[in-house]
Amino acid sequence: MTSVFVPMTFRRIGGRKRIVLPDGSLYNPETRVPVDSPIVRSLARAFRWRRLLESGRHASINELAKAERVDRAFASRVLRLTLLAPDIVEAILAGRQPEKLTVRALLEPFPAEWVEQRRMFLEDGEYHENVGR
Repeated sequence: MTSVFVPMTFRRIGGRKRIVLPDGSLYNPETRVPVDSPIVRSLARAFRWRRLLESGRHASINELAKAERVDRAFASRVLRLTLLAPDIVEAILAGRQPEKLTVRALLEPFPAEWVEQRRMFLEDGEYHENVGR
């Protein structure tokens, strides 16, 4: 099984949840490239749910969906986001994804192979230097 680590954590500061970047700095929307919050939230949810399943906290997607009060099919679609190529996840977290890469697009079926995902989601010429990282 291949695993992908998303270097993102959340910390409660001043009563609000803040994103902590890999270098330890706090994400500041005024100085950083704006990110698509719905996509980032979906990615965070997907990796959190996968962690809950892998840890045994929930024995199945059905149990997870019930605990999270979402439809089982929706939970399955969101969990598929954990299969995205690392460079696609990185582009989303940095706010560099193409306009066509939306939550709606990501919740539709997509190939498991990273090369095919890049062809499907990334515009020609973008991020190809990341292939094979």
